[in-house]
Amino acid sequence: MKRLLKALAAPGIGMLIVMSGFVYDVVFAGIPYQDPTPELQARYDFHSAVAGSLYTTGGVVFLLGLVAIPFLSRSQSRQ
Repeated sequence: MKRLLKALAAPGIGMLIVMSGFVYDVVFAGIPYQDPTPELQARYDFHSAVAGSLYTTGGVVFLLGLVAIPFLSRSQSRQ
């Protein structure tokens, strides 16, 4: 059970980061305005960029965690 939790920790954290990026995107960026002022457009672009970086970071952590699972299980089975 302990090995399973260690193996699934990185993909789980990656999914949490992606979900937090989605919540951030919905709460702060939301739907873009139809005819925004330059200030509103800059604000939307900033929050959209933050949400995009959270999506990317979470995806990378998730994929690296999935790639690491066979190596973790192999190294722990030798002990």
